[in-house]
Amino acid sequence: MSVKRMDNVGIVVEDLDAAIGFFTELGLHLEGRAPVEGDWADSVTGLRHQRVEIAMMRTPDGHSRLELSRFLAPSVVADHRNAPVNALGYLRVMFTVEDIDETLARLVKRGAQLVGEVVQYQDTYRLCYIRGPEGILIGLAQELGQQAS
Repeated sequence: MSVKRMDNVGIVVEDLDAAIGFFTELGLHLEGRAPVEGDWADSVTGLRHQRVEIAMMRTPDGHSRLELSRFLAPSVVADHRNAPVNALGYLRVMFTVEDIDETLARLVKRGAQLVGEVVQYQDTYRLCYIRGPEGILIGLAQELGQQAS
């Protein structure tokens, strides 16, 4: 086996502060924030003369991380923020939440918009998609029948 674990999921944003605030409201914790540039960064991404500011967010259980990146240089070349759920490539990040209604109420105050409806899948989950900061597609899932650990 070659994969040990998934380290993080990365999302490029335009407003890093707003994204940090949104994901903090969702329950993630800011682990750190730093500039990224130099030959090593250029070599790993294939982008020359890049300057990026990143923020690493960690889920409360400590098992997953979300890397938010704001490119200062080179300028962003594509914008997929409002792509429909059937678009190729990055689709969404899904989080398990304790109370989907309470979470939605808090996130709507930060600009989140419900994509469709909150639905129930069998006796297992309540689910929905929302558009978060800058149109980022986020899934929310509430486990039913037992408390999530």
